[in-house]
Amino acid sequence: MTKDKQTTPSTGSPDEASAQWDRVRSRLRSEFGNAAYKSWLQPISLTEIDSGRVTMQVPTRFMREWVMSRYADRIRALWRGENPSISSIHIAVSSDRRPASPAGQKAVPESPTEPPISDALGGQIIVTSPDSSPGPAPGSSPGQDQNLNQEYSFVSNLDPRFSFDHFVVGKSNEFAHAAARRVAEAAKLPFNPLFIYGGVGLGKTHLMHAIALQIRQNDPSRRVIYLSAEKFMYQFIRALRFQNTMAFKDLFRSVDVLMIDDVQFIGGKNSTQEEFFHTFNALIDRNRQVVITGDRSPSDLDGMEERLRSRLGWGLVADIHPTDYELRLGILQSKAEQIEGVEMPLRVLEFLAHKITSSVRELEGALNRVVAHATLIGREVTLEATQEILQDVLRAHDRRITIEEIQKRVAAHFNIRLGDMHSARRARNVARPRQVAMYLAKQLTSRSLPEIGRKFGGRDHTTVMHGVKRVEQLRETDAAFAEDIDLLRRMIES
Repeated sequence: MTKDKQTTPSTGSPDEASAQWDRVRSRLRSEFGNAAYKSWLQPISLTEIDSGRVTMQVPTRFMREWVMSRYADRIRALWRGENPSISSIHIAVSSDRRPASPAGQKAVPESPTEPPISDALGGQIIVTSPDSSPGPAPGSSPGQDQNLNQEYSFVSNLDPRFSFDHFVVGKSNEFAHAAARRVAEAAKLPFNPLFIYGGVGLGKTHLMHAIALQIRQNDPSRRVIYLSAEKFMYQFIRALRFQNTMAFKDLFRSVDVLMIDDVQFIGGKNSTQEEFFHTFNALIDRNRQVVITGDRSPSDLDGMEERLRSRLGWGLVADIHPTDYELRLGILQSKAEQIEGVEMPLRVLEFLAHKITSSVRELEGALNRVVAHATLIGREVTLEATQEILQDVLRAHDRRITIEEIQKRVAAHFNIRLGDMHSARRARNVARPRQVAMYLAKQLTSRSLPEIGRKFGGRDHTTVMHGVKRVEQLRETDAAFAEDIDLLRRMIES
């Protein structure tokens, strides 16, 4: 911030406060990066600025703890840079806030057992959430047990859009899809546990919802709990705090199906791993179904105890590969069919399928953005308009993967010199890797064929076309070659 910047007093207008918060958020994104910002900082919302105190909200108590311990210092410093009258910041859990205190009264913690937590800056971060009220003492009313069971009333938090009917199947996810359907529809357990792993935005969570929805449809009497590993940890910590671990154990070890998303989250969290290990064993011993997802295979999970990694790999392990062009186009076509009032030209869908390759989530987000512009502005969807609307997304994708990086990875994979990518050599052991690199450059970057050709020793665009077509033909006829290409692609995109 410039030194001569005009600061807004804490009693300024809502518009001024909102502008200040926008600038603080922009600095947070710049300093901590997109990944950390989207996970922990973007969900923070501004509530009010009053008497030098900034009150903000986050969706969960765990997020509040994380933000408090890692970002509170910097958030307060940035606020003071915008408004020197700011003396403290306060964070509330927005999903469960109590009604505001009467005018003139100070906000107080809802439980005498949980006083305000002071940060290192002399201010206070106050949490207001009904679930911060103290639990019953040992041997007291069973109401807390009932509330714990009601909190996960089996499958109430499922999204009906994430059904098997809406899951588009392709080569990269057909095995995981088939395994998920088998678990959801089989009368007897086909394999236990089912572990599905893959990168971000490839459909793991969709399959989890689809399994639970199908089980509920087939047999509503089956008790199913689906939650993230983060929420499992939060509930376990809460049970420890309120001396209510028996209710926790009874709930999670008595279900018919336990589904845990993003198990990698508990890596390095020894107490939670210990409880999850015993919960897992209890369910397996009772022949209850367990379904788990992670971002990598059980053997590669960081910070996970060896005995737990071994248990997770007991049943069937199914991976979801990065999507290929055909699957991405199929997903977009399926989504476009559900859109009312906006015509999506095939040319636009093909463009998106070619250019946005990182994840299905990002692909759908791009489509939604184009549709929103068409709906709100009344602008016809064209390729030119799409390129204009998504220029930031396309630029970001281009920065992630370069032709030079692809050439290095392919050369190392096939054990040839990097210089062979640009040379005139036509020996098969050199020409084939070069064609593979051209194919991946077309799939993973937005470069034109002539641009790709120039990166490969000034070759003509027709040479690139021939190389791409040859690789596509080999993928269709040679399964081992296709797996090799998929492996290379995952390495480059990771």
